[in-house]
Amino acid sequence: MIKKFIYLEWKAFIRSASFGKNLAMKIIIGFLMIYFSLIFIGMGVGAFYILKDMKLEPLRAVNKFLIYYFLFDLLIRLLLQAIPVLNIKPLLVLPFKKPTIVHFSLGKTVLSFFNWVHALFFIPFSVVLILNGYDVVGILFWHLGIMAVIYINNFLNIILSNIDKLFIVFVVLILALAGAQYYKVFDVTVFTTPFFQNFHDVEGLFLIPVVVLIALHVFTFKYFKKNLYLDAGLSVKQDVAATENLTWLNQFGTLGTFLKNDIKLIKRNKRSKTTIFMSILFLFYGLLFFSGGIEVYEKPYMQIFGGIFVSGGFLFVFGQFVPSWDSSYYQLLMTQNVPYRGYITSKWWLIVIATSISTILASFYLFFGWKVYLIIIVGAIYNIGVNSHLVLLGGAFTKTPIDLSVAGGAFGDKKAFNVNAILLSLPKIFLPSLLYWLGNHFGDNTWGLSLVAGAGVLGFIFRDKVFSLIEKRYKIEKYSTINAYKQKS
Repeated sequence: MIKKFIYLEWKAFIRSASFGKNLAMKIIIGFLMIYFSLIFIGMGVGAFYILKDMKLEPLRAVNKFLIYYFLFDLLIRLLLQAIPVLNIKPLLVLPFKKPTIVHFSLGKTVLSFFNWVHALFFIPFSVVLILNGYDVVGILFWHLGIMAVIYINNFLNIILSNIDKLFIVFVVLILALAGAQYYKVFDVTVFTTPFFQNFHDVEGLFLIPVVVLIALHVFTFKYFKKNLYLDAGLSVKQDVAATENLTWLNQFGTLGTFLKNDIKLIKRNKRSKTTIFMSILFLFYGLLFFSGGIEVYEKPYMQIFGGIFVSGGFLFVFGQFVPSWDSSYYQLLMTQNVPYRGYITSKWWLIVIATSISTILASFYLFFGWKVYLIIIVGAIYNIGVNSHLVLLGGAFTKTPIDLSVAGGAFGDKKAFNVNAILLSLPKIFLPSLLYWLGNHFGDNTWGLSLVAGAGVLGFIFRDKVFSLIEKRYKIEKYSTINAYKQKS
């Protein structure tokens, strides 16, 4: 039966609308997986000797920071790891047993890159420990305990994947624990280090995470089996209706109508709400560049890079998927004789408003000096004048429908990327850094900032001409976009 499922999954893969497309992106993703795999192997082999040179006991040193390692792993899973699913409804009318369907669905997660990549670090590290005289049985038990915790994260991701705002909770938790440890208020590693160390030192303690893993698997299995029926998810929770007329936008005509639809879309759907939370996180991304904590980020051209991201969070996580946000009713939209110019302009104004709000909220960077905040303002001008146009133009080539009911994947599915979108992404990130570097190299800091801001101002001045080019491209891609949004797999 499992063999039959594998056969059906393969057929679904090669017959899907995305198969054969975006080959370049798939190759790049393959190289990235190989690259990170080699990095993990290198770290696993070299960690022992590096820690020895630092006069640290390797196993205890690794155990000390495993709590942060596992929390960060869970954070990455919640953000990026897709939950493997089956197209269950057609299977339920066929002679397949429900336990078999659920076991296969959960079993697919075991093969996820997010699971086995960790083994590329811990297996070489364990082998090096054994070769250097550590107890073989103790290291084997320690390794089993660590891998059990990794798979605990795997099932936690499955269980928690539909809980809104959880990503923010884990970010705050990691920052709080790390900050408390840095400022010597509370050191969580005092309690966690002995626990992980005892996987090696205390015989049988490694069974604790193994038992928890088994319990989580049983719980997840029973939960999905219980909810495995044809009309699952069809019943709608009844809430008190609330009207949102937003009549004050009527004064802007067609533009106001589009803005009302976008505001309601953001407020009512899980996926769009997630982008708002991600946009808020971007505000704090600049701390890496402006706090002086990382030496490489102190270079001038890197700081303008930080300024772009601080004010452009909404632009990057929401703007890059225009018009995919409207994919569920895009076909209907195109039958209403909707002027593309009004549609594009409304999205542009939404990005401008969000970028302006982000810039105002980022005023706390004045704590690092007015020069830092000036960089953020210049980055905002560039985002409004240049990057806003680029994300809208890139939307013409991004043809992956978005499920608004799913909170995960704030950065979108990898199928949403293609060569055209990648090429259009380069000026968003590297052009302002290049302009700043040129101005700073041949003049000074003021010249660098002036070049970046000047590019944004020029983009704003010539926005009508740019909108005409974007509108033309959307019309060219109209029918291929409609066809792409009809595909569900």
